[in-house]
Amino acid sequence: MRVLIAGCGYVGRQLGAALAAHGHHVVGLRRSPAAAEALRAAGIEPAFGDVADRPSLDALPLPFDWVVNCVASGGGGPEDYRRTYLKGTRHLLDWLGASPPAKFIYTSSTGVYGQTDGADVDETSPTEPVSATAQTLVTTERVLLKTARERDFPAIVLRLAGIYGPGRGYWLRQFIAGEARIEGEGRRILNLVHRDDVVSAILTVFERGQAGEVYNVVDDAPVTQRGFFTWLATRLNRPLPPVVPEDRAAKPKRGLTNKRVSNRKLKVEVGYQFRYPTFREGFEPELEALGFARQA
Repeated sequence: MRVLIAGCGYVGRQLGAALAAHGHHVVGLRRSPAAAEALRAAGIEPAFGDVADRPSLDALPLPFDWVVNCVASGGGGPEDYRRTYLKGTRHLLDWLGASPPAKFIYTSSTGVYGQTDGADVDETSPTEPVSATAQTLVTTERVLLKTARERDFPAIVLRLAGIYGPGRGYWLRQFIAGEARIEGEGRRILNLVHRDDVVSAILTVFERGQAGEVYNVVDDAPVTQRGFFTWLATRLNRPLPPVVPEDRAAKPKRGLTNKRVSNRKLKVEVGYQFRYPTFREGFEPELEALGFARQA
């Protein structure tokens, strides 16, 4: 297969390496040439361009059998999101229009679920987030799914939970640095997924996912903030973080949600089995890499 990965960064480079190892020809699109050598070392052909800059895509030779759009905004605000996700996706659809791939995967976020009451949610649940950035992700999904319906375009949407893995893990780093805080009673639910499971899920969806569908990519064990820190405190023999008042007024502004995201559809309909079914298995390699030996 000839595969294009748009946004060949934290997830994309690992995905490209896995595809290359299976004999596929992988092209990794980045905005900057700074990572060219790292991409080549992973078996990926570097290409440079910006999905938000339509003419830059024309330099890429079509066709591609598979395309995955896993670009990231770099933590920007609403305008960055509109440029990167919505505008960039529209440009990719336009560019691929005359030569569509067999599969097109877009990595969205479970942040599109705006529920704040701890409810169980799945792919049929309402997507009505408060934050402007998450609203852009919803709009982007709708553009893709409409194109899938009306033009028979083979788009698939993956809603990724909070990604952690080698060198990444916000809550873990906060805890180790002594900067973590439990907000109120610590009831807000964290939905997590290991980077390697994201990569493996994408590979599985390329093979068995159905065009026009949405799949949540999240592990088996959503956990409350207090529950996560309690596990870490026990694992590292450290005290729990201090408790601070929950800032309810700030929640709408920050778009904080509280829900338990289901992965049942991914597991039942696609047959995906998680390498790290819970955060406990997933964080062990990261703790060991940081010098915290596995407990007997």
